[in-house]
Amino acid sequence: MRTECCDQVELDLLPRKRVVAKFDGGQLTSDAGLALVAELDRGRGLTRRLAKCLVDRRDRSKIELTQLELLRQRIYGIVAGYEDGIDHNTLRADPMLKIAAERAPLSDRDLASQPTLSRFENGVTRRELIALAQAIVDDFVAGHRRKPPREIVLDFDATDDPTHGQQELEFYHGYYGRHCYLPLLVFASCDGGVQEPIAGVLRPGNSGAARGVPGILRRIVRTLAQAFPKASLVFRGDSGMAGPATYEMAEKLGVLYTIGLATNERLRKLAEPLVAQARREFEETGEKVRLFGEVLYQAETWDHPRRVVIKAEVIPSHPYETNVRYVVTNRTDLEAEQLYGFYVQRGDPEKRIGELKNGCRSGRTSCCSFLANQFRLLLHLAAYRLLVLFRMNLPNRELRVAQVETLRWKLLKVAALVTESVRRVLIHLADNYPWKDDWIAAAKVARTGGIA
Repeated sequence: MRTECCDQVELDLLPRKRVVAKFDGGQLTSDAGLALVAELDRGRGLTRRLAKCLVDRRDRSKIELTQLELLRQRIYGIVAGYEDGIDHNTLRADPMLKIAAERAPLSDRDLASQPTLSRFENGVTRRELIALAQAIVDDFVAGHRRKPPREIVLDFDATDDPTHGQQELEFYHGYYGRHCYLPLLVFASCDGGVQEPIAGVLRPGNSGAARGVPGILRRIVRTLAQAFPKASLVFRGDSGMAGPATYEMAEKLGVLYTIGLATNERLRKLAEPLVAQARREFEETGEKVRLFGEVLYQAETWDHPRRVVIKAEVIPSHPYETNVRYVVTNRTDLEAEQLYGFYVQRGDPEKRIGELKNGCRSGRTSCCSFLANQFRLLLHLAAYRLLVLFRMNLPNRELRVAQVETLRWKLLKVAALVTESVRRVLIHLADNYPWKDDWIAAAKVARTGGIA
């Protein structure tokens, strides 16, 4: 290899021809697919809805970037895989990100640097965070007004968010065995459709899994019940969400619930006949046995008995163990086996949480302030929401069920040359781009705002 000058390198790769690398290709981007997400967002109005919740306290004479531009820069960066503010020290000049934020790629000034974004994140108040959380639920409502749902299932789940430093309200959590926050995440699905993220609440690391659940359920249900008065609202969660406050709030709001229940000595005694029957059938056949039953059960902290469904299972690989599970519910429309089958579908939200954490890096809550970290969680949730809305109506079925990372490297992480003239901006994609047809089809979906 021979270096000829500061912007040209000659490489010894071919025997009969010179191979020269030159830094003269013009304004290139590796994220041409951001145009698709930005187009969807314009039709949907999510970032504009969020920006309206923020109060700009800056000196107007010194403002170079609006709150909306800062918000879009940060959210679209997360969509493209840049999870932290420091990435924008170089990303701020990217022509595609500038276009997505409604700035001309070459003639307009660059976007914000990391210090500006950091001040932006740390300037949000508690009242603004409440308004931002409501705006995300409102966006869900807006997306389904055209075809009001008959049933909306709300999946609540907690996860850990490891901390590394002196973040406010981070604590050691015994279950996870580390210092962390404990975010509560909510996903909503209409009539058995796609699970959409609609809420993310950061909680101190020493919180119980059910902390804040009744209040968050009340806020979401009131909005949904007002928007869709004929829809049946269903709450679903694991045993961490269990507790009399949750049951009582759901019953007060007229919400059906299906919640896992931790075992205790009284429940084990009530389940003994079903367990014994499962053991007998297994000994007779040697094959897997799965039985369902139900009882009325009242814990000491409950004000009245509730229906508890029991599953007893014996499998050949563990012949000396009986797998027993309990689910408490106020539903009467499903038999025991059907209800348990509905309950175990809560495994799907765990996949969505994995995408949010791994695909959108929601764990980047590394600010010192707890409120700033809550804002960061909402930024990552909004980015993931845009990706879900983008994905859910794609014509290509494989892409419609693809993981975030797959979707990103096939449709978003696309190299392009960006040129600008007085009248137009051109995005030049490669002739041999392998997913050209899918990209064009995705552009048509984006224009609908992600609404089928």
